Formats: sequence, structure tokens, C-alpha cells
Amino acid sequence: MQSSSALFPVALLSAERRGDLSEDVYRIKAANSPDPSVELALTRLGLADQPQARGTPVILVHGSFSNRRFWYSPKGIGLGPWLARLGFDVWIAEMRGHGLSPRNQAYRRNSVADYARYDLPVIGAFVGEITAQTPHWIGHSLGGITLAAALGGGYLQGNLVASAALFGAQVSRRHWPLQIPPLNWGSRWLLKRFSHISGSRFKRGPEDEPIGLGLEILRWQGLFGRFRDADRDWWEDLAEVKLPVLAVSAAGDHQDPTWACRKLFERFGGTHNQFVALGRSQGFSEDFDHVKMLVSAQAQAEVWPLIGAWLADPYRPLLPERPALAPA
Repeated sequence: MQSSSALFPVALLSAERRGDLSEDVYRIKAANSPDPSVELALTRLGLADQPQARGTPVILVHGSFSNRRFWYSPKGIGLGPWLARLGFDVWIAEMRGHGLSPRNQAYRRNSVADYARYDLPVIGAFVGEITAQTPHWIGHSLGGITLAAALGGGYLQGNLVASAALFGAQVSRRHWPLQIPPLNWGSRWLLKRFSHISGSRFKRGPEDEPIGLGLEILRWQGLFGRFRDADRDWWEDLAEVKLPVLAVSAAGDHQDPTWACRKLFERFGGTHNQFVALGRSQGFSEDFDHVKMLVSAQAQAEVWPLIGAWLADPYRPLLPERPALAPA
């Protein structure tokens, strides 16, 4: 089978019409990481009746225990189809072992460091090759954390990324028992007995997560834990990231609270960054939560238009600035 890319082997698995949308599913096997069995699924959405009407490319990265269906339901509903109908060239990535991406041989050891160092750059390179444009990225929860790691590590830069939007992404909220070394070590010892964490069993989502990811997060949660990999301190190096960054929190999100999302946002060094808290205090109709910030009727009415405006011009303020109060 002929590859769809000149950079590395890419198979076109399917090309289907889904109502008014076209859906092309690719599988990338770049063999660029220590585990050469890794294959990554990438779904491209466009307008079925206007196949040449491809606008700015946007790559969507799901969070933990999730897959492409977070962005794109079987009925053609979601942020992905909405952006495609606006004319954007939409690409939905699925991480190793999620959705249409098969489990790799070293699945249990998969981690954010692997996603950031090896997988996101390959996805960005393929999208850039096909579209001849620099893509924008949107990540939710763990997807946003992975984007931050890839940016801080210098793995996503140059023509691989035009801007980044992080939704419900933070690494600063810590559970104090895990900062006690014996408890942290004991938790890691227990986790090592398993190969994965079941999303369905713990009612977190439709997918499992590899145990390597859990161990990595426990290291971050430790007393001297840092948001980093073996080679780079992502937390420190985010100050070198100058491209436009949008960070969005949800006022009703107790898993990834606004203060923690803002703390990650403030690490980025660019001068055209924006932070939005989705809650009544900023003029929204409700205090959104972790999922409803992107998947709900109210998100479609209030949040998606902000995303469309951001992608159209990341340098333009999304919300009106509040006038400063005169001194008493």
C-alpha cells in the first residue's frame, strides 16, 4: 500500500461520507520512538460537497480516558464538526491505545513524556505536510497538559504549531497525602502491579489509561515532583514559549480548578496570551464544569464561538476588558 506521506508510513484506513461531512481516517506508523510498534490514528473532517474548501488546520487532542468521540459524536455533533462546517481543516488525534489507535507493545509504560516527545510532533508534521500550513492545536484536560509538555520541551515549535488552546489543563493541584514520601512510594508500588487503569470500572470514561501515565502523575505529585521529563524541565522552559496561548478554565470544575489552570497559563512567556474562566463572574450563563465546558448545548452557544474567534485571530482579545475602577 502506498503511503499517504513522504515523511513516514501513513495508511489511509477509510474515506467516508458522514452526512454533510467527509471523514478520512489515517494511521501513522513513524517508528520514531523506542517502541517501534506505535501507531497513531488521525481523523480528518471536512465538507463532503466542498472537498477543496480546506481552511486553516486545527488539531484536537482528547483528555484522559477518552478518544475522538469527545470532539465528534457518531451523529456528527461536537466541536470538530462545528469547526469543519465553519471551514476549518479539522484533524482529531487519538493517543496510543485510544480509539482507533491500537495498543502498542509497551502500552503499560506509555506516558505524557512519550506523547509530547514522539507523538505530537509526528502528528503536526503530517498535518503540515498535507495542508501546507502551520496547524493550531486545542487540547482538553490531559490533552492540554500534553500540549504544554510538548511546548515546554521544545518538541512542538516552528512550523509544527501556530497557537495552542488549553482547556481544563493544570499540574499544580496536589493531594497532600501524595507529598508524604512513604505514601507516594506505596501508591506507586501498588500501581506497578497493574497494566492499566480502567476508565469504565472507575466511571471516568470509555477508555483505559496505561499504568505508566499514573506513575508519571504520581511523580509530579510527590514532595519534590516537577512537571518535566528526564531531559527537560517543562515547567521552567514554558517561559521560552512565545506563540499565542489560550487557556480556559471552568468555574464549576473541581478537578482542575481555575487557580491551578491560571498558574500553568502564567508560565507561558508570550505577550499575546489570553485566559478565560467560564463562569457567571465573567458573563457566562452558568459555571461550566470539566466536560460541559466543551460538550454541552451551552458550550455550543457560548464557548465554541470563542474558539472560532480565537482560531480566526489569536491576537484579538476574546472578551472585553473591564474598565479600571477609579481610586476612591
